Amino acid sequence: MKILNKEESWHLLRGNLFQDKLCPPELVKAGKKIAKNCEGLPLLIVAVGKHLLKAEMTLEYWNHITENGNAVVIDADDELSNILLLSYKHLLPHLKACFLYMAAFPKNYEIPTSKLINLWSVEGFLEPSQFKALEEYLVDCLIELANKNLIMLGKQSTRGTLKSCKVHSVFWHVCVREAGKEKFMHVLSSYANSVTEHIQNQHRLCIHNNVLFGIKDVHESMASVSTTTRSLLCTGPPHQYPVPLCFGLRLLRVLDGLAIRFYFFPTEVLKLLQLRYFAFTYNGMLPTSISKLWNLQYLIVRQSLRIKSSRAQSYLPVETWNMKELRHLQVMGSDLPDPCGGSLPNLVTLLDVNAHNCTKKVLQGIPNLKKLGIQIELTLDNAEALSFFDHLAHLHQLKSLKCVVVNPNTRSQVVAPISSLPPGLKKLSLSGFGYPWEYMKTIAKHHNLEVLKLRGYAFRGPNWEVNERDFLGLKVLLIEDSDLEYLGDSFNCFPLLERLIIRHCYKLKRYPTQLEISIGSK
Repeated sequence: MKILNKEESWHLLRGNLFQDKLCPPELVKAGKKIAKNCEGLPLLIVAVGKHLLKAEMTLEYWNHITENGNAVVIDADDELSNILLLSYKHLLPHLKACFLYMAAFPKNYEIPTSKLINLWSVEGFLEPSQFKALEEYLVDCLIELANKNLIMLGKQSTRGTLKSCKVHSVFWHVCVREAGKEKFMHVLSSYANSVTEHIQNQHRLCIHNNVLFGIKDVHESMASVSTTTRSLLCTGPPHQYPVPLCFGLRLLRVLDGLAIRFYFFPTEVLKLLQLRYFAFTYNGMLPTSISKLWNLQYLIVRQSLRIKSSRAQSYLPVETWNMKELRHLQVMGSDLPDPCGGSLPNLVTLLDVNAHNCTKKVLQGIPNLKKLGIQIELTLDNAEALSFFDHLAHLHQLKSLKCVVVNPNTRSQVVAPISSLPPGLKKLSLSGFGYPWEYMKTIAKHHNLEVLKLRGYAFRGPNWEVNERDFLGLKVLLIEDSDLEYLGDSFNCFPLLERLIIRHCYKLKRYPTQLEISIGSK
């Protein structure tokens, strides 16, 4: 079943309504909106056409449909549910679990695949092939669901990897209903479906309306299923003010509270000893007792406002090094303390860490790191802030490195050049450094590098000269917000380059024409 584009959708709807006749001109605009709301699904377009044939063929009625949530589409959703259910029933068990998990996200929500993969991984309901890495296997599951038209693939990265996906609105209703029926997951979106009879024996609870936490009856209802619920996901719109999150679910393994802001650290969470995934929004320091969560694999702390203390205290306690199961650590603007001989052998992703704390001792304590994101705050001594480059060679497993200067000074350059890079690095992203192009030499000789992204005046100057033996493995190059003027014949030296992406380089006068080039603001 092919997903149709906007023109194909309108052509199909118009054909079902008027056959070989022309659509009245006054109905065309509204008709195209109705077709667009069917999101390219032929079965839905046909069903909507049947409803429209039974109703008045007037502009007033069609505008009423488009302006009131497209009620005809909703009615058609119900009619199609039994038909579409067959697509779900024929899925393999592991794909059924992947599909049902999509109920955690609101209708028409663009789901980041990175978050989905992290959640699927920690939930543990997938068994990857011995021949594939877990992330690669999970992406294959998404593609397989897309091939069956159960989900729609969304944005792609510069390398062509999948960045987002979403469930077709018709399948979303099927997804939510079947997830609840099979006790896989129950979605709480209103007071009516938040009472005990609906959530009894559910393995996962998902909150699409965070205000529900403030209702006493809902809280008591959730507390009554404390022995069965393993996951609590708050995926509704961000809630600026604190609400009383239910921490009485003592067997929780997954707690995603990023959409809820905490003014104080929720000490109740320390009783959830089975917790594997904990994400929340909080501006303060983590307590030393965080290490009690010894099963934790994913710790994600987002700040609602980036306000740096003049005392520059660490957001992470030294006890973090005792959390041996950690695989993913992301605490915005955090300082990572000296390990004092400790290590995190399972940590593969470390994001938003402060550059000052990327010392030799710290990096040696995370030997299996594969993805590293560093935030740099320039001081009067810029070379000191960037000295961490000297220690990156200790990260033999590192594949992806992103470094961002959060307060760049476009009038001056960062003095310390990049002295070395990890041997296996494949992806490098730099922003705000202000380097002269001559400092590119170390990067150019790193032949394992496949993706290079230069943003926010990462390098400055009108001309970049590339030598014949440089960038032998590079496949994707992004240059964004640069004063570069000339990209000439030297780009013939990139033997494997597939894509050159140029954005906001307004001084650029010359660039190679033999490559696939994307020039624009997106």
